[in-house]
Amino acid sequence: MVVDGFMSGRHDVPLAQELAQPSVNWHALAPELVLAGAACLVLVADLFVPRGAKWVAMPLSAAGIIGTLAAVVSLSGVETTTLGGTFEIDTFALLFKGLFCVIGLIILAISFHYFRAGHPYQGEYYFLMLSSLLGGVVMSSARDLVSLFIAIELISIPAIIMTALRKGDARSNEAALKFFLFSVMSSAVMLYGMSLVYGATGATKLDAIRSSIGRSGDDPIIVLSVFFVVVGFAFKISAVPFHFWAPDTYEGAPSPVAAFLSTASKIGGFVGLLVLMFQAFPDVADNWRPAFAVLAALTMTVGNLIALRQQHIIRLLAYSGIAQSGYVLVAFALIDPSSPQTNRQAFASALIYLAIYAIMDLGAFAAAVAFARRGGTYFISDYSGLWQRSPALAVMLAAFLISLAGAPPMAGAWAKLFVFLAAINAEVYWLAVVMGLNAVIAAFYYLAVVKRMFFEAPEIREPVEVPYLMRAAMGLAALVLFAAFIYPPLISDLADRSIF
Repeated sequence: MVVDGFMSGRHDVPLAQELAQPSVNWHALAPELVLAGAACLVLVADLFVPRGAKWVAMPLSAAGIIGTLAAVVSLSGVETTTLGGTFEIDTFALLFKGLFCVIGLIILAISFHYFRAGHPYQGEYYFLMLSSLLGGVVMSSARDLVSLFIAIELISIPAIIMTALRKGDARSNEAALKFFLFSVMSSAVMLYGMSLVYGATGATKLDAIRSSIGRSGDDPIIVLSVFFVVVGFAFKISAVPFHFWAPDTYEGAPSPVAAFLSTASKIGGFVGLLVLMFQAFPDVADNWRPAFAVLAALTMTVGNLIALRQQHIIRLLAYSGIAQSGYVLVAFALIDPSSPQTNRQAFASALIYLAIYAIMDLGAFAAAVAFARRGGTYFISDYSGLWQRSPALAVMLAAFLISLAGAPPMAGAWAKLFVFLAAINAEVYWLAVVMGLNAVIAAFYYLAVVKRMFFEAPEIREPVEVPYLMRAAMGLAALVLFAAFIYPPLISDLADRSIF
């Protein structure tokens, strides 16, 4: 059953045809099955390999993710539903399944040398990472409140445990506790909102919810339920004022886990929010659009202003990630049920931003981990003269920071420009102005790190060695960002095909 047009429900299908369809389409579930099988294989293998060979969990995990990516590719061009219409395969789902696989592979490259150096919980880490990644892959196809909630919890719960893997570190324990408390609270608020939606509409499937809401869009219960659902997701994506947990959690967690939280976990939250807002609640956009505009402006501004004062690279990337969430939230503030073209542009701009953000943020985290693994630290002052100690690392980190700042010649420039143009075309000029001002603020602290690396003398002149695996991952990420800048249709055409 193919979705026809933007934000449109499925056509009615005769009952006989519905009954003739198989109850489960196993091909549609192939990516999830392969990834779940890989996670189980890693868990079992870890029980039997000796302590000195625990690192084998990493290549097993990589093989599982590559197999999942192959399953995603095998579904290219397929549009279908299964599990009673609660699980959908379309271009949107395949785009994010593929993106989660790419994120997983880069995280593995960051994690391998970090955890191999005597860490006792390598097998557990890779199992938990694959489990959380599975939540993101499921989220991409979830079209039902229950499956959406299960997917977001599958992302969050393993991530909480990963945050606490450094058991002897008080900061890691504190980070995990904060993450746990805020995650539980956000899940409770979100689930309460979903229960109100079900109570008001009698449905959990998104298309049925939209049909029911269309007849009672001004019902206060509907407005209140959407508010609770949005607040729950706002915690997951660390939007202001629900961002309190993120900086301390990122700093206290193992650095590869912080990279995972900043990308896979956050993008999983945004995928769920996109599906809900654009498929279930677009007809009541007049009620929630102003709230998203305020949320976007606050998130951008607070994140960037606090990032200006950071002296620790992980905390800087944490507040930077909060600000980046604000740019994506702009797309939600532009929804207009009476203007399909505006909606298409807003939706596409959010997809483009999320895809580019994942690559450039992972690259920045990878560079920070590479610098700190042998004698370096995470303090920005130690990056002075990095160009003289490791030219390749300095160039790649500068490329990622320039992309995060939204400057040429990296794809981050297009990410911000597409969102900015969407706001202009929707005539939400004040939000475009706020976005422009915040881009200038962000450029200051990103480029300050670049200046320190290239134009200041190093306090330590010992060369920085970067493992080949991390160097390859960063080089590939930088190449993708540069290629997407040179040829924007590389990502924009895919985003256009992924619109509901």
